[in-house]
Amino acid sequence: MSRFIDKNFVLQNDTAADLYHKHAKGLPIIDYHCHLDPKLIAEDYRFDNLGEIWLAGDHYKWRAMRTNGIDERYITGKETSDWEKFEKWAETVPYTMRNPLYHWTHLELWTAFGVKKILKPETAREIFDECTAKLRTPEFSARGLMKHYKVEAVCTTDDPVDSLEHHISLKNEGFKIKVLPTWRPDKAMAVEDPAAYRAYVEKLSDVSGVSISNFADLIAALRKRHDFFAETGCKLSDHGIEEIYAEDYTQAEIDAIFNKVYGGQQLTGEEILKFKSAMLVEGAIMDWEKGWTQQFHYGAMRNNNTRMFRQLGPDTGYDSIGDFNTARAMSRFLDRLDTEDKLAKTILYNLNPKDNDMIATMLGNFQDGRTAGKIQFGSGWWFLDQKTGMEAQMNSLSNLGLLSRFVGMLTDSRSFLSYPRHEYFRRILCNLLGTDVEQGLLPESEMETIGKMVENISYYNAKNYFNF
Repeated sequence: MSRFIDKNFVLQNDTAADLYHKHAKGLPIIDYHCHLDPKLIAEDYRFDNLGEIWLAGDHYKWRAMRTNGIDERYITGKETSDWEKFEKWAETVPYTMRNPLYHWTHLELWTAFGVKKILKPETAREIFDECTAKLRTPEFSARGLMKHYKVEAVCTTDDPVDSLEHHISLKNEGFKIKVLPTWRPDKAMAVEDPAAYRAYVEKLSDVSGVSISNFADLIAALRKRHDFFAETGCKLSDHGIEEIYAEDYTQAEIDAIFNKVYGGQQLTGEEILKFKSAMLVEGAIMDWEKGWTQQFHYGAMRNNNTRMFRQLGPDTGYDSIGDFNTARAMSRFLDRLDTEDKLAKTILYNLNPKDNDMIATMLGNFQDGRTAGKIQFGSGWWFLDQKTGMEAQMNSLSNLGLLSRFVGMLTDSRSFLSYPRHEYFRRILCNLLGTDVEQGLLPESEMETIGKMVENISYYNAKNYFNF
């Protein structure tokens, strides 16, 4: 039935194929969490070649290339050309079989450029030249690619001190695709390095116009920026954290902790946890007041390789799945907000698959009967946004919650070629449901309902949930 990178790719039976082609294929894309650079959209950037758009900043590919024995100068080195890097990536691709990179690579070649050849050393030059020629045409600019993939809205990831100038210019221009900011206040919580933290707070003071000398001033400055983000169209916050923080604290303690770190003193581990706990609560209340959705991406151990961190900095492929026991803290955090009736719509993304069932059951503790799917189990994230990871996430959600209310997929990517991840997800979803029908686990008589379920998870649930 299914063949590699054809119309029925991943779809392993007739029912799955019918569900995909009749109900999922061609639906618009709402990419509610990504790391695209809004400047590239505002400028309608045109990429010079396939190596640039594919390899610059893609730590998934960088990790695979290092594992394949490729020298760092062909990965992040500035002395090698985009073609030389691409050639080394093409050498690596045959070794990525059964890694999601193999699927993503060929889906992107097919859906963006119409190239159905397998990428390997023998085809590298031909594929590079063909795709590069297309990338240099207007249809394959940053905006052109978004239109090609029927993107309806994207939510970028932005710091409270960001100017949002490009979001504003796109809105004023009347660009039809919504390019909205997402509030990502991680640096406002990063008190581990007192000097860096003070520098950040001073920058926050400058952009907000609020003189910051105590914790109350800090919150006032953040609130002012939060209002600015809302005026620019923001509807979501996002937190990239190791674990959920829910320590007990008093206001006097938090005031003292802020004064200590702002004064340049190193905090204790307990003080750091208390401060982060207070900041999560303050931010969550702001989100609730505005009707935003709060997102929590937790569970990553970042920058494990000290030598390479010093050489290349963060987000360069040296992160891994962490092993945090966060269930009790998550419950306490959500319960504190719920007790005050200030719990915003929430999406929880775990990076360790051992937490799948925990998250799926945690949702049910805080659904309020007023908003369908108010607390969401986020799609397979980072190391889990592959076929097995997505299936496991949807199976846990199905067994312990309501898959029908799921808001679906996102790219979580910096690349304008990552939109096929939505197609990949939709195919996996349709295969999951189609196989259930074929095995008699779902009634064939209810195909209309199942088809609508596919449409909702693929597109409509997110559109309604975020009010885009």
